[in-house]
Amino acid sequence: METDPKSPAKSTSLSNQNDDSRDDKLSLPFAFGLAAFMSSKPIAALTKVASFLYSLLKKRPRCPYTLYALVMALVDSAAVLFLQWSMYKEPTYADPDAIDTTTKLLNSVSGQLTKFVSQMWMEQKYIWLLNFLALGMVYLVLVFVLNRFWVATAIFSIVTSVFAVANSIKVDLRNEPIIPSDLGFFSSGNGGEIMSFIPKNSRPLVNGTITMLIWLTIICLALQLIDGRRCVISFHWRRPFRNVKTIIGNCTRIIAAALSIFLLWSFTWNLGVNDSWSYNWAKSLGDNPALWSTAYDATNNGPAMNFLRLAHAKIMDKPENYNEATMAALAKRYKKSAKATNESRANNLTDNTVIMILSESFSDPTRVPGVELTEDPMPNIRAIKDITTSGLMLSPAIGGGTANIEHQALTGLSLALFDDSMQSPYQELVPHQKEPYTFNQIWNSKYGKNGSVAFHPYYKDMYLRDSNYKKFKFGKLYTLDSSPAITHQDHIDNSLYVSDKAAYQNVLDALNNSDHSQFIQLVTMQNHAPYDDYYANNQFREADVSRLADDEKWAIDSYIKGINLTDQATEDFLNQLNSMDKPITVIFYGDHLPGIYTTAAANTNNAIALHETDYFIWSNQVSASAGIKLDQQTSNYTSSSYFMALAAEYMNAKISPYLEMLTQTQTQIPAISRLVSSNNSWGDGSATYLDANGNRIKRKDLSQKAKQLLDDYRLVQYDMTKGKGYLNDYDFFAVQ
Repeated sequence: METDPKSPAKSTSLSNQNDDSRDDKLSLPFAFGLAAFMSSKPIAALTKVASFLYSLLKKRPRCPYTLYALVMALVDSAAVLFLQWSMYKEPTYADPDAIDTTTKLLNSVSGQLTKFVSQMWMEQKYIWLLNFLALGMVYLVLVFVLNRFWVATAIFSIVTSVFAVANSIKVDLRNEPIIPSDLGFFSSGNGGEIMSFIPKNSRPLVNGTITMLIWLTIICLALQLIDGRRCVISFHWRRPFRNVKTIIGNCTRIIAAALSIFLLWSFTWNLGVNDSWSYNWAKSLGDNPALWSTAYDATNNGPAMNFLRLAHAKIMDKPENYNEATMAALAKRYKKSAKATNESRANNLTDNTVIMILSESFSDPTRVPGVELTEDPMPNIRAIKDITTSGLMLSPAIGGGTANIEHQALTGLSLALFDDSMQSPYQELVPHQKEPYTFNQIWNSKYGKNGSVAFHPYYKDMYLRDSNYKKFKFGKLYTLDSSPAITHQDHIDNSLYVSDKAAYQNVLDALNNSDHSQFIQLVTMQNHAPYDDYYANNQFREADVSRLADDEKWAIDSYIKGINLTDQATEDFLNQLNSMDKPITVIFYGDHLPGIYTTAAANTNNAIALHETDYFIWSNQVSASAGIKLDQQTSNYTSSSYFMALAAEYMNAKISPYLEMLTQTQTQIPAISRLVSSNNSWGDGSATYLDANGNRIKRKDLSQKAKQLLDDYRLVQYDMTKGKGYLNDYDFFAVQ
């Protein structure tokens, strides 16, 4: 049977034959050409070299673990020194010729670095070793997680070097080290702007570091290629169960990575928790947390320790009934109650300028057991307290912790309700908050950013006030190193600090330069420690008839003279406010007693007395609240967290649901504070409650109403600090 020549099958077969024939004709010249090219002398030589290198690569020796350990020790040591270097500056001298060579050498950066290391032998303070071990934990995590030693070394070197350079620049610009909250700058999408913050004189350091890191990375990658030990721990993920050796290697690598991560996490998580394993271990090696200054802490304990210490702070345990429904019901309840309160109040908080004055270490020395004086050091303030709302404030501190009391006064939050490990909200809480609420914002809501201003005649880095006050939405914080600097900086005699008189003058200037009411925050410095013989003609050397040791009396008498000067300056300040034709209310309080009453502090029965400072709320004569003195059951004892609620009651001013809650709580629990146990532990203690007569109350003995209010307070504080912020959606902070 014949087939059709036009049949598709035949046609396709012929076509394929033609294509194959064509391909053969084309491939033969290509094959000959390729063979000729490969047999050429240059290519043959390159092929031999590549083959030789490949054979060497297959036979490359494995680096011993001892080499890894040696390199880790050297790189880790260099990282510790580089980070510590970032905290130092070369000193400058007004008259260099007057300083001997040895002193210059010891004060130089190299001298300070040498001291940082040598204190292990000279002072038995193992801070260098502590930082070495802390950074070593980070290094181990990288090694075991990546399982590539030289790659991990490159990454560790890059991270620590970048941190050191950034830290050095920030210290130069703001006298603050890098802290965990700074990482939010990158997470918020501003990382691209980082170069704009680098000053010109730091560009050579940055460029040099980049060059060094590029070369280091190249060397490490080359070593990773040369090293026959591809993995630090043998690991196969494609066929993990092919033999016993593979299974053991895989399990070892997983366990090593998990343990290194857990060790670093546990160390960091517990470092800020008193009596935890990492806290006690670090302390045994010489770590001495200084939460009043990140710069001081980083300089003395190391930037790595300072950073890790602030990386985690336990804020509060979540209340069992915390949820949106609970907070909505709570807000509704206090909103209704605030509305009822406001019906009987005729004024607004913003009708007055409110000046909140934290008077450093101010307290009545005559109330301290064992102190006897023949002259009253504070007659003027005592007279003021007699005619206006006043009493005693229960402070959580002795001799320190100013910012904790300040934070309570500005926010209404109580240190006693935070977890006991929370030692400094200014350092451990506020930097992590996006929009913390403070009472000055009541004035901001009416007058904008000029509604509040703050003054502190010291340095802005203390307690991170500069960055924290910006979060609090103060229009400006004036300090010795702000731009512009605080105007009046006069000292009295040989005192180390700006006088209260000068501090008050800055407030007077702000009042004269404003055409509307304000919230003004002032934190003074005159009576800050140390207490030496700064003042001429100290009459209290003779007026002090206490039966105390001479050294103790000497410090006490110096301190009392400062209190006497504050008394005079405050009287003069209030007189000037009285002459102004604008309503002004002053909330004046001492933050804590000084830590100089060693004899009284030795007696545990004096615990409450040594935590009580003086306060008063006063208005000038053109204010509607001039001369008002609240009932003593209300005002005799209080806490700084209640000050704004008390001031609103004193001024007969309308309040927010939040202030209503604080008012009700203060009525039931007049004073609440975390009472510290000693001068050396100003952030550590337990919650203490006082009744209207100043008697200590146990929590179990509180009334049911008081317990309910305390539970509400805890819910509100949790929502404001760690929770979801539900209350912001219910106008809880808006004055009705």
